[in-house]
Amino acid sequence: MVAATLCVMFAPTAAGPGIPEIKAYLNGVDTPNMFGASTLIVKIIGSIGAVSAGLDLGKEGPLVHIGACLASLLGQGGSDNYRLKWRWLRYLQNDRDRRDLITCGASSGVCAAFRAPVGGVLFALEEVASWWRSALLWRTFFSTAIVVVVLRGFMEYCDSGKCGLFGKGGLILFDVSSVSVTYHINDLLPVALIGIIGGVLGSLYNHLLHKVLRLYSLINEKGRTAKLLLSLGVSLLTSICLYLLPFLAPCTPCDPTLDAACPTVGRSGNFKRFNCPNGYYNDLASLLHATNDDAVRNIFSTGTPTEFRAISLLIFFAIYCILGLFTFGIAVPSGLFLPIILMGSAYGRLLALMMGSHIYIDQGLYAVLGAAALMSGSMRMTVSLCVIFLELTNNLLLLPIMMFVLLIAKTVGDAFNPSIYEIILDLKGLPFLEANPEPWMRNLTVGELAAAKPSVVSLGGIEKVVRVVEVLKSTKHNGFPVVDQGVPSPIGMPTGATELHGLVLRSHLVAVLRKKWFLKERRRTEEWEVREQFMSVDLAQKGPKIQEVVLTEDEMDMYIDLHPFTNTTPYTVVETMSVAKAVVLFRQVALRHLLIVPKYQGAGISPIVGILTRQDLIAHNILGAFPHLAKKEKSESTNS
Repeated sequence: MVAATLCVMFAPTAAGPGIPEIKAYLNGVDTPNMFGASTLIVKIIGSIGAVSAGLDLGKEGPLVHIGACLASLLGQGGSDNYRLKWRWLRYLQNDRDRRDLITCGASSGVCAAFRAPVGGVLFALEEVASWWRSALLWRTFFSTAIVVVVLRGFMEYCDSGKCGLFGKGGLILFDVSSVSVTYHINDLLPVALIGIIGGVLGSLYNHLLHKVLRLYSLINEKGRTAKLLLSLGVSLLTSICLYLLPFLAPCTPCDPTLDAACPTVGRSGNFKRFNCPNGYYNDLASLLHATNDDAVRNIFSTGTPTEFRAISLLIFFAIYCILGLFTFGIAVPSGLFLPIILMGSAYGRLLALMMGSHIYIDQGLYAVLGAAALMSGSMRMTVSLCVIFLELTNNLLLLPIMMFVLLIAKTVGDAFNPSIYEIILDLKGLPFLEANPEPWMRNLTVGELAAAKPSVVSLGGIEKVVRVVEVLKSTKHNGFPVVDQGVPSPIGMPTGATELHGLVLRSHLVAVLRKKWFLKERRRTEEWEVREQFMSVDLAQKGPKIQEVVLTEDEMDMYIDLHPFTNTTPYTVVETMSVAKAVVLFRQVALRHLLIVPKYQGAGISPIVGILTRQDLIAHNILGAFPHLAKKEKSESTNS
């Protein structure tokens, strides 16, 4: 209840894992309030509350978001209201450095969650960042190295038991290095089967989760009370299931040859007594009545072929699938990593148990492979997952079959639907631009795309204040083409031709209105006049909204010279360029606006055909404007 109340009342952006929003931000999408101080505080406290409540979620996704929030706040000197003004922070104010910092924060969060420094770097490279360069590689590596050093220092301090369960197991969370891996030709088919099942189940999980999230969005629209009741209802359902289901499992006699205490004494262990007599344990209770980390250790345990019954693993897999579907999407910080690892490890061990003597690899290692396959089938990651699991389990001998399983699971999953993060991005309406445009975009020009949009709103080089205010209040555009009327001919005679001078941003227009830098007559200003009134910091800072600017009637009749505030070299494309090329240019250069100019220039021809933004280049938005392309794409996919 604490976690849900904090998210609903103070920071709604803290709910969920936060990874899709980080991906969108690093792709060039503005995600308001995603990295603020309130989001960070609620994310930390809410994660503690949600995980300790026993919900079927993990702390790994929230830790990635926490790392990104810390990086963002450190880079800008704190929150907007209490910001430090250190001089060196000005080097981190530009967008590229801020993106780099958030990428480092995300990789540090993965490293802290899994204690996998190299896996954290590769996760940022494969899953989070849209643009990568060599400088960013060593920066993320340096960040994760610091995380590991700090973690190790705390573990040494907590080794005497001063910190509870923190640091148990050291830097290797799920160590399976004690068992030797010997490959046999008979294991090739079961391992491939694990990958295929992982891909099918992962895509099915994505499909069902998509349906549940759409249902939850309808419930959440009813207000805060509905969000709280939904979260509390799922928590109650989880508690009832976790307590009652172990009664379905029979008691198992303890094996006297085992070194571990049976039944388990204490908080963690593989042999929970629950409702059994002395000398017996309940294997299902050992999984359901443990922390998520301990449950993974129990299923990954090696050299224990008779520890878990098939019916218990089946019940565990089924209930975690159901609870995972209904838990993700409620108003609490939640991660997908650990629930998927638990589901995958259960079906991997179950498959190994069913095959019995026909396999030569330990059941615990089959559980590791199942977890990796299901994660790859759902999240569609390969390289980073492979390294993370090797760092988690400390068994390099698993590398060949781990790579084999991950590639099969991803290939099978891609045949059915997108990754879970892409589905969430689409549900949230975040305009994420993929690296490769759709094939049908080659058959459409940017001129045709501009013609399907409302007419472009442009401003003159010297414009009346009332016109600027009217345009800002009547539109939500963030950029406006600046067009000069009556451009002189080469011999100095005025003509009726118009010229595209450049692009002016909404924020710069509001800054000029806020400072009331107006002219009484229609004229161009000199450079020194502008430098007296404006510094680069004035235009870079976030100012008030247009509704907060108050102007008198006399001021509304004055003029503004927009030439000094216009970007005179915006990216432009000819109207005959294909949309596919425009998408590649827009994404690779990380643009916000792309101006379309006519193929032929001359008197009476407007110098600007249209302007494209990120929303205009999203595939489903284009298909909505051109239904015949959607029908053609559908028929082509059916034929193929």
